[in-house]
Amino acid sequence: MTRSTTDEAAAPPLPSPKERRRLREAKSLSEEQVAAAVGVTRATVRSWETGRTSPRGRKRALYAKLIAPDPEPVPATRPKAVRRKERPKRPAPAAPEAAPVSVAPEAVAQVSAAPAAEAPTSAPEPVPAGTPPPPEAEPAAPRLSPDEAFDALYAHSAPGLVRQTYLLTGRRSLARESVERAFQLAWHRWPEVAVDRDPAGWVRAAAYEYAMSPWHRLRRVHRHPDAPPSEPARRALFEALLDLPPAYRRTLLLYDGVGLDLPETAAETEASTPAAAGRLEVARAAVAERLPELAAAASPAEQSELLQDRLGGLARAEHVPSPSPARTVRTGSEDKARLWTRAAIAFVALLIGATALTLHTAPTHYEQPLSPPERVGGVPPRGGPQKLTPQDVRLQKVLKEQLAHGPERLVPRIP
Repeated sequence: MTRSTTDEAAAPPLPSPKERRRLREAKSLSEEQVAAAVGVTRATVRSWETGRTSPRGRKRALYAKLIAPDPEPVPATRPKAVRRKERPKRPAPAAPEAAPVSVAPEAVAQVSAAPAAEAPTSAPEPVPAGTPPPPEAEPAAPRLSPDEAFDALYAHSAPGLVRQTYLLTGRRSLARESVERAFQLAWHRWPEVAVDRDPAGWVRAAAYEYAMSPWHRLRRVHRHPDAPPSEPARRALFEALLDLPPAYRRTLLLYDGVGLDLPETAAETEASTPAAAGRLEVARAAVAERLPELAAAASPAEQSELLQDRLGGLARAEHVPSPSPARTVRTGSEDKARLWTRAAIAFVALLIGATALTLHTAPTHYEQPLSPPERVGGVPPRGGPQKLTPQDVRLQKVLKEQLAHGPERLVPRIP
């Protein structure tokens, strides 16, 4: 993070834009080297030297230390006894060396050193007698393990990031959940995050994206923001922030709260620089309607300083829950990754089993399906017996009374 809303360190003074360029050229530094050392782009360094923008936060301190003029070297005096007794032969004057560059420790890790093959192969110059020995080199900082590096980043960035996310969403529990979710994702992708130019910015962007997701509106616990502050000034600022559209609110918080430059704010919000500038002006105008002191500011720089102070005061005044310990976040990320891995393996096994069962139970040859039935036409309907008339009924009764083998006159009689 370049500058958190909870930081109170005073910004170091900077010379005029023209003087910045002169100091950079006096140290034989190119714009690419300065950009790599500070952690910005070449266009940002050019805008600093032309006066269009000015560095802010941690980048301001690095840039001021990078272009600061070097102190005058104090010549080493020889002891008088040595100068009287010993007069060694002075070596031939060597070519003047370039002035040493004072670079911040964070910047040294990012600037590529010259390859060893290009180092001069000439013999070392003789040192005159009486010259004090060079100062001993400071021991190199111990290399941190991935767990230690993650814990250091978490301890440095998580508390301030929770307060920033609270200003962005107005929900304390969602702010803590978003920050922990972002750090879990960072630990899951730690090989990528560890070599990033701004690991804290990577986590901040992930936390903001998760916190501003519209799906949180479907959750009952995050459907409405928390109660606003009781103080009228802070309450007005809190409500003015939440009334802004999400993109405008995020732009205002990144530029005036966190302290990013306009190109970096545009890059993090995935917008062009003119679009980010327009969003910033609209957001400031909307907040100025609620805060008369902001409308009375004489310049945009005063508005930015005033907004930074008000946002920092609002973030510090509100009780925001502390994030979980770093070890808990790391183990939570590992457990979640392990759970998703097992779920994926179970799904693949289930898919393979279903495929094998289908292949086992499927028919091995083709069976022609039965043709559907069809109605047969053109055949007359079957006729049934007609209704008997009264005469037919009487005749049927008489016939039933007769013998089964016929009338009596037809039956032969045997004596």
